[in-house]
Amino acid sequence: VRTPMPGLSGGMAGWAVWLALAGGVLVVVAPVLHRVSVLPLGPALLAVPVGILISLVALLLSVTVLVGGRPMPAGRGRVLGAATFSALTGLVPILLVLPGLRAPAIHDITTDLDTPPRFDAVVPLRAGASNSLEHGGATVADAQREAYPDVETLVLSRPLAQVVEQAREVAVAMGWEVVAADAEAGRVEATDTTGWFGFKDDVVVRVRGTDGGSVVDVRSVSRVGVGDLGANAARIRAFLERLAAPTD
Repeated sequence: VRTPMPGLSGGMAGWAVWLALAGGVLVVVAPVLHRVSVLPLGPALLAVPVGILISLVALLLSVTVLVGGRPMPAGRGRVLGAATFSALTGLVPILLVLPGLRAPAIHDITTDLDTPPRFDAVVPLRAGASNSLEHGGATVADAQREAYPDVETLVLSRPLAQVVEQAREVAVAMGWEVVAADAEAGRVEATDTTGWFGFKDDVVVRVRGTDGGSVVDVRSVSRVGVGDLGANAARIRAFLERLAAPTD
């Protein structure tokens, strides 16, 4: 019976542990360092796919060691930990990003493509942002219609002032930072900060009164990035769903 080579087996287990740690640091720590303004966006974005690749290699090595019954000088518990950790940092990010890869390369989504709601109070906060608040026009509108046909204006049988206040409350409940809420102007503006990299996306809610109630339009625009992996559309859907829910 052929026995495994101790040097190769032990080395593989050790590499699995160290690569799992290295991959985890790149995937988890790099975005955190960007959030606290220690690491620029470019290196942080580059670190994540590199970390995912390293984590997948660590996962492969860990599974090979565990399934192959190889000697484990690093300890079976450490190899199991490496397999679990590398699966979290290698597979979970891929599963999170995959659905958004089909999204078009646009970062400005609105329920009203003919007359998109305009920002006011948020404008000074976007100083230095790489993305403009000027809508991209027909090209962006066509891409949005094809990708998100369900992102539409909401009609409510509630008075304007009530809807503006409810819009503010929903924004707060969703964890957004409300910048302005003006019932007279029928506008709520807020900023949503994403969890992983801390990207800031700005939202404006426009409420217009009608004889039977109110018409609500929402626009969500990313400050950086060509595409948004579908984040802005998902944000608008979630907001309108909450706003449309029956009130007590």
